[in-house]
Amino acid sequence: MTDIRLFGYSDPLSAKAGEPIDFMISAEGTNTANAEISRLIHGDYNKEGPGFVEESIKSDVPITIEVKRQYTQGGSFIKVKDKNNLLCLKKSFSMHAFIWPSMPGHERQTIMGRWSVSSSKGYALGINPDGKLEFWVGDGVKIDKVTAEIPLVPKVWVFVAVTFDCVSGETTIVQESVQNSWNSIIGPVTPYNHNSVVTESLRVKPADDDISFLLAGANEENKERGSFVSMLYNGKIDRCGVVERILSQDELGLIKAGNVPSDPLTYWDTTVGYTDRGIGIDIVDIGPNQLSGIGVNRPVRGMTGWNWAGRDDSFRLNPSQYGGISFHDDAITDCKWEKTITWTPPKNLKSGVYALKIISGKTIDRIPVIIRPDKPKAKIAVQMSTFTYLAYANERLSFEAQIAQAIVAHTPVISEKDIEYQKLEEFGLSTYDHHSDGAGVCFTSWKRPIINLRPGHRMAGMTIPWALPADLSLLWWLEKAGYDYDLITDHDLDREGVSALTPYKTVLNVTHPEYYSEGMLDATEEYLTSGGRVMYLGGNGYYWVTATCPDDPSCIEVRKLDAGSRAWQAEAGEGYLASSGERSGLWRSRGRAPQKLVGLGFSTEGFDSSEPFERMPDSFHKSVSWIFKGIGDEELIGDFGLGLGGAAGIELDRYDLTLGTPPHTMLVAASHGHSDNYPLVSEDITYAFPGRGGTQDPQVRGDMIYFTTPNKGAVFAAGSIAWSQALPINDGDNNVGRIMRNLLDAFLIEGSLPGSNYVGEEKHWR
Repeated sequence: MTDIRLFGYSDPLSAKAGEPIDFMISAEGTNTANAEISRLIHGDYNKEGPGFVEESIKSDVPITIEVKRQYTQGGSFIKVKDKNNLLCLKKSFSMHAFIWPSMPGHERQTIMGRWSVSSSKGYALGINPDGKLEFWVGDGVKIDKVTAEIPLVPKVWVFVAVTFDCVSGETTIVQESVQNSWNSIIGPVTPYNHNSVVTESLRVKPADDDISFLLAGANEENKERGSFVSMLYNGKIDRCGVVERILSQDELGLIKAGNVPSDPLTYWDTTVGYTDRGIGIDIVDIGPNQLSGIGVNRPVRGMTGWNWAGRDDSFRLNPSQYGGISFHDDAITDCKWEKTITWTPPKNLKSGVYALKIISGKTIDRIPVIIRPDKPKAKIAVQMSTFTYLAYANERLSFEAQIAQAIVAHTPVISEKDIEYQKLEEFGLSTYDHHSDGAGVCFTSWKRPIINLRPGHRMAGMTIPWALPADLSLLWWLEKAGYDYDLITDHDLDREGVSALTPYKTVLNVTHPEYYSEGMLDATEEYLTSGGRVMYLGGNGYYWVTATCPDDPSCIEVRKLDAGSRAWQAEAGEGYLASSGERSGLWRSRGRAPQKLVGLGFSTEGFDSSEPFERMPDSFHKSVSWIFKGIGDEELIGDFGLGLGGAAGIELDRYDLTLGTPPHTMLVAASHGHSDNYPLVSEDITYAFPGRGGTQDPQVRGDMIYFTTPNKGAVFAAGSIAWSQALPINDGDNNVGRIMRNLLDAFLIEGSLPGSNYVGEEKHWR
């Protein structure tokens, strides 16, 4: 590891020219850094292409900037808004909650309380390092506690409570199972005794400290970091509260049965707030004092609660059974760093991918930003896949996924830099990773450094660029070929709908448009039916149901379930998005297979080698033969490329009439000869049996198609992540580029497309 470390992120990730962009930078080993703006042109160091290409841009960014170490608050928790300090309890009190701990015995965790780790003041109900429920109090000098007799069992619902007599010190801690046949990892047939009632006299009374009441964490402070939250809880918490007196065992029994206390100081009803469109991050106190709480790092809502009975699979059907909120000690959706510098790109700045380049010694970081024009200027829009960028942000597949070696078909190639990046836990996880308790990560955001978004970055273990670094190959070629373009993003399309597309004659997808919202699908569909022209130049696109968080556009949510090439599986009953209220999973599973929009859908993936496309009989039809002007009848298309040596590979899509490919679609080219490391996708497999690899199953291929849409619109699709990465070979002069020129020159003209007089003729004309 270098002596100097520089990392940063921008907010927002993309903006129009003329709109300010804030950069947050953290530094170790230096107090200053040099800064400049550069335009990113090509992001792959591979010597078979143009290499890494950027150009410096004149800007008002200071040459030298002051930097400092900035810290990230990791972990999700809830901070209660208690401006009058009503929870600084001076009298006897009781606390209660339903909990589903996922990692008892991991380390000390706080369920709820007003506890200062630094001063040893306050009170809290939590879990000790032995996995036992514990209540502790501190006066700043001494800590006293009472502990349950029986350890908590992971992923089993229990009702927990504590009563504290401030006069006598008598304290009772209660732990009782509320396990049923549905709600826990084990059922009633497992002969475990989960119940414990312990009474002891504590000699210490909780002293006040100027701290917050927290759910799922405790307050801590040191000179270096200042105030932060530690002792983070892993698992679910359901309806909980505080009563400013001692509750009897009968009263606790009523609360355990689902009743609200008669005189709560607070009662956080975690089922309040659900709508058909989801739920926010605030939890509502239905007690008289309305001490509601706000979630930090997005505790996960829409989760089954203590009383889930298995019949309803969505909070929309029965919100009363969806009081569970999941907390994770490694969740990060916002680093909340202080702003270091602001850059406002001039209104006349060319649309493109730019970066704040910061340098100290030999250490360089490039913080990318995507700049739209202030007003549409070009006829071509390139839609940058910002949803996909966030979904893969800081992925750790090569280190933590059991399938890593199998999927790449070779021993993963791990560099020293990969190992260094792996240690940067404070930057959060991707939706391909698991939290420390094994739960899948469903939220991701741009408000943190995203290491694999840097130009020149290659995917660890796979030796290839991924997402933005790969997408730069298309931008490089467009400039080389002399085409003007504007950039738009997934976020723009999600927010603005079809109005983001209508100024443009044609819209180009980049290498991996995998994550799509309903609004994005609707906008693309409307654009195509009104005469727009789309070039789908990627693989595995329009795949996962995704939503932005209404209160935070930097954050997206996805849940993996049922089918698809998924890194994790949502727990039973937890497949609906808290952000939008809709069922997540595959768009195909909701009746909107990508074939219905762009004619192709996911077929296979492999990471050993890519293959070329070969012309199919349809390519010689008069309606589409113009696409292949300058291409020989037997010529292999893309038997080269920066993406594993060919234009058809990495992830591939195929034509499929049964999934909605328009019947008049022309299948103009296809790949074959893929290895058995390219298996058929899981959503196509109804029975598991051998023979589903590339040498055995004809569905394992990439297809190239063309079809017309209403009002003189059209779609060209080359279903391959590797397609655009073939463009830079031979300085852009190759047959993949020739096809692209033929298409763009046609798609940019007004009026009818070439070959339109022959559309509708018998397809198999030869």
